Amino acid sequence: MLTKKQKNLLLFINKKLRNSGVSPSYEEMKQSLNLKSKSGIHRLISALEERGFIKRLAHKARALEVIKLPETASANDIYNNFSPSVIKGGLDEEQTSSDEIEVPVLGKIAAGTPVEAIQNEVSRIPLPNNLEKNGDYFGLKVQGDSMIDAGIHEGDTVIIKRTDIADNGKIVVALIDEHEAMLKRIRKKGKVVALESANRNYETKIFGPDRVKVQGVLVSLYRNF
Repeated sequence: MLTKKQKNLLLFINKKLRNSGVSPSYEEMKQSLNLKSKSGIHRLISALEERGFIKRLAHKARALEVIKLPETASANDIYNNFSPSVIKGGLDEEQTSSDEIEVPVLGKIAAGTPVEAIQNEVSRIPLPNNLEKNGDYFGLKVQGDSMIDAGIHEGDTVIIKRTDIADNGKIVVALIDEHEAMLKRIRKKGKVVALESANRNYETKIFGPDRVKVQGVLVSLYRNF
């Protein structure tokens, strides 16, 4: 039987490994659980290792392997915390070859408080190779930290597939009242639309269906290192 913090940390580590193949840092784990110090993370890691849920890999710094997940973890816990594939590299230095498809970057999108609706094209970036070439895509620069637990950081450039529909649980660009755009996880229930953050410091925003229009669904992102 795991405590709530142990379970949440285990699921966070599993999500990070599935999406990037790299164990999260102790700082990332501390932020995900909203802890004040890393000492609490050390204790949680030791407890998970003692219970056989994770294994520390020898001769590798901070490398962890998830051995099993708790039986009480639902599919919602494990899979609905989708975070996009990260294309690592410096976009500022990247050169686009003649055979690559380019995506327009349309300005900034808030992952926090709303900003003005999507702006005009400010630059262009290459479409990631793992995406279908026949889709309609655009990019946006992330501003704010409300989606950080979904692996989306301030300064990332998110790749959005243009669509006006989205399944529950998808991360979308939502246009509010025709003039404010935000990056959030969408949930629909009856006549209510909820836009959820992936950061416990931000409240879920609730709207009537006529106030929210889906502009696109998140499919990937670029991050500068």
